[in-house]
Amino acid sequence: MNIQDKIKQQVTDNAIILYMKGNSELPMCGFSARAVNLLKSCGATFATIDVLQDEEIRNGIKVFSNWPTVPQLYVKGEFIGGCDIMTEMHEAGELQELVKGI
Repeated sequence: MNIQDKIKQQVTDNAIILYMKGNSELPMCGFSARAVNLLKSCGATFATIDVLQDEEIRNGIKVFSNWPTVPQLYVKGEFIGGCDIMTEMHEAGELQELVKGI
């Protein structure tokens, strides 16, 4: 299985998944910490993938999404965006609606 197939499987197998630096208990950058806090404030249950643990995933996720930065949020297989987009969505009430009941 190549890295793109592995990422696709992770995104498909998890209703909400966040590719980030560190994990939900110990984020390793401010943007990842903010993304985790936003999801937690919505009451979301989500999986995380620590891109610092796997260079193939760290580079592969940027190709997969055509998005240059981490964190990256996927909901029901769809790329949502990074920290700034998540923040804007949260402020508008859209993030809460997106993850409600998942």
